[in-house]
Amino acid sequence: MPYEWIDPLPVDDAPLAELHLWPYRSLPKAGFVWFVGGTVALLSLPLLAVIGTAVLWGLLPFILLVTWAMWAALQRSYRDGEILEELLIWNDHLTLTRHNPRKPTQNWEANPYWVRLTRHATGGPVPEYLTMKGQSDREVEIGAFLTVSERKRLYSEIREALDRCR
Repeated sequence: MPYEWIDPLPVDDAPLAELHLWPYRSLPKAGFVWFVGGTVALLSLPLLAVIGTAVLWGLLPFILLVTWAMWAALQRSYRDGEILEELLIWNDHLTLTRHNPRKPTQNWEANPYWVRLTRHATGGPVPEYLTMKGQSDREVEIGAFLTVSERKRLYSEIREALDRCR
C-alpha cells in the first residue's frame, strides 16, 4: 500500500494523526538489478556469434548505448517517483507537506475544523480526485498518484481522522 498511518507518539505536542503517501513502485531496487543484468545478458547473446571479428566492434557501441540509455531512464524514473506527502493533524491545526524530487517543498496549513475534504468523481486530472480546502481560497490535492480504489479508501480514512479531531 503506497500510504500508511503512523501511530502517534505518547508526547504532548505529537499530532493526533499522521499520514505518509508515496507513489507505488512496480520495480523495486532488487528487481532493477535483475532487470538490467538480464537485459545485458540478452543483448550480449548476439555478440557471441561475432566474437573475434570486426563486426563485434561495430555492434558493441550500440549495445553499450542501449544499456546505458535504459539504465539512465530507469534511474530518472526512480528520482521522479521520490514524492512524499505528509499529512499531520492536531486539534488546532493541520499541515500538508509535499516533498517533490526536483522542485521546492510545498506546504499548506489550515484549521481542521474548517477543512473540507472533497472527492471529485469527474472533472479532475484523475478519477476520484481528492482535494482539501480550508478557510482560504487555496485548494490542495492529496494523493493524486494513488489508484482509484486507494483514493476512495483514503477519502473515508481522512474523513474519519478529521472527525476525530473536531
